[in-house]
Amino acid sequence: MKNWTEDKKWSDKFLPEIKRYLGECLISEPENIKEDAFHNTDLTILELKPYRIACRIRKECYREQYGDEFTIRTYRQSGAKTELTKIIEGWGDYIFYGFAGENLTEWFIGDLKAFRLWFNSFLVINKGVLPGKRKSNPDGSSDFIAFKKSEIPNFIIAESSQDAKEMRMIA
Repeated sequence: MKNWTEDKKWSDKFLPEIKRYLGECLISEPENIKEDAFHNTDLTILELKPYRIACRIRKECYREQYGDEFTIRTYRQSGAKTELTKIIEGWGDYIFYGFAGENLTEWFIGDLKAFRLWFNSFLVINKGVLPGKRKSNPDGSSDFIAFKKSEIPNFIIAESSQDAKEMRMIA
């Protein structure tokens, strides 16, 4: 049975690659050439304040069957607070979610404010019924909910295409 430490060690090896993709999404060239000519500006960053970014990587073997979904953990056998609880409490600004073998093969960046708004609206409209599809890991170590990316308005802000070789900004 895998524990949090083993899961984290496996996914943390992708952090340098994740940081490169986040940099491409959050740092851009000014839209106006005058910024460079008159304001000494070659690059701009969206806003300089701390952003909390949750990172979740699934094994590549799940991509073909579940590539239109993302999962958020709802239970750990240890009783530790899970991702869904932390997100609903307001923690996290974005989620970087991807599939990987040796390298990341597909990924997206989602806006957790948009997710929270959608999630809470769903609960109200459906009288407390949780959205998504509840699942358990076969070894019993954790439970999670699978959500369809396309069901959440304004959620995806950037995503990869063609096996993470290109990036497509949504917003």
